[in-house]
Amino acid sequence: MKIDSHHLTIKSWLRGASPLASLQASITQACGDSVTPLRVAVVGKNSRGHLCEVEAVDHASKRKAAREKSIFTYRQRGQARTGAFNAVMLIPTGVDCAIGGHAGDATPAARLLASVCDNLVLHPNVVNASDINEQADNCLYTEGSLICRLMMGTIGLQKIRQNRVLLVTEERPDAPNVVDQTINCAEGARATLGMDISEAVVLKDGLLMKTGVSDSGRVTGHIGRLGGLIDLLQAKRHSYDAVALATKITPHIDTIELHKHYFSAGGANPWGGVEAVLTHWISTQLDVPSAHAPTMSSEALKTQSWGVVEPRKAAEIISTTYLFCVLKGLNRAPRVVVDPVVSYDPSLLTAEDLSALVIPDGCVGLPTLAALEQGIPVIAVRNNTNLMKNDLRELPFQPGQLLFVENYYEAAGMLAAMKTGVAPTALVRPMLPMHVFRTAEGSKKSAINGKASKPATNGQRTKRAVPVTSGASSNGHEVEALLKPEK
Repeated sequence: MKIDSHHLTIKSWLRGASPLASLQASITQACGDSVTPLRVAVVGKNSRGHLCEVEAVDHASKRKAAREKSIFTYRQRGQARTGAFNAVMLIPTGVDCAIGGHAGDATPAARLLASVCDNLVLHPNVVNASDINEQADNCLYTEGSLICRLMMGTIGLQKIRQNRVLLVTEERPDAPNVVDQTINCAEGARATLGMDISEAVVLKDGLLMKTGVSDSGRVTGHIGRLGGLIDLLQAKRHSYDAVALATKITPHIDTIELHKHYFSAGGANPWGGVEAVLTHWISTQLDVPSAHAPTMSSEALKTQSWGVVEPRKAAEIISTTYLFCVLKGLNRAPRVVVDPVVSYDPSLLTAEDLSALVIPDGCVGLPTLAALEQGIPVIAVRNNTNLMKNDLRELPFQPGQLLFVENYYEAAGMLAAMKTGVAPTALVRPMLPMHVFRTAEGSKKSAINGKASKPATNGQRTKRAVPVTSGASSNGHEVEALLKPEK
């Protein structure tokens, strides 16, 4: 069993009634029946169609693949519950996001968004910063595949007081001190956080994890030797609630050169992509929170002097294990509840309880598509630039469901307005008149404050009703966060 990357071009997937169903059909047809997709990203578009990258488990037979859980399983949510305001914050791993694409540098943005929410669901990539994890108390540290399943309606999240965490690492004959450092980090978490870590498992034969870079520049990777790990975790399933992994990742180029390039030239975090693939697989298989920290790939790194590095990467320079952030996050990561609608439990957070999804502009994956079909508002942050080159306005969002903001300050304001029940258009000046539509016998006429105008078509308002704004939609599916008066 191994995990590899697949690249395909999807044609006409936005012409059907459900982009999610069309995407599933295209991937199944392209990858075959012996492959189980784990991560899916639509990365852009060319003359032949939309470009899609898939990390998937390659099985030896179709029979084994048929027994795996599908990431495309979907349940349409029922009536939205409004007793609390809960948002999801996603910053995809490995796509070089300006904010959050490095070492926990989205934490300030997450703390800001959390301040206007009752609960903010986020994934480890947002707040993991080696020895630092400063997430707010109302943040729910949730592995990426579990967020996908939450938004797809197939699981719920339950707040807990503490998890029993199992630590899994591996023998390192090439770097004898690595195992000791890893265990010392866990002991430090026990002594200072009061964590419940009763056992550390050291694998004799570790995983084969290797970084990789796709044609789009998106960071991915390949993983082998998976069978022994899943057998171990299944055998010990009764003794833990969450899994922390600390294993070696082999770079696709020389280790020293890779670090020099990352710390000086920048680019996407080279380790994040393959880590996300591993935790997607573990959390999908076992229905538990999981997170991964890379152990030092070479002891030669200890003797290197990197100088003062770019602030977003500084947290990695001061750490030797990169593990403490993972342990702190998993300490109170929410419990996974499968089939959450069998009986309603007010302590559960389900798709019905989600009020908004916040993403970097251009990012299209399962959470975005699930939000579209669930009717969950999506806030796209324009200044969080990244490698994914999609126009979100191409997706068939309902009017007012897709909102653009320039930065996370505005995203917090948008969430606050939604929570309070204030329409964004009520906060701008000049305040635009509402659209008045009048009908008369034998004809249909529309008017703006009593002034006649031509009828609107295809969900569009007339030019007088809607001023020209940057990025305005031609199909009525976009609501701009900042409306500008017509000149």
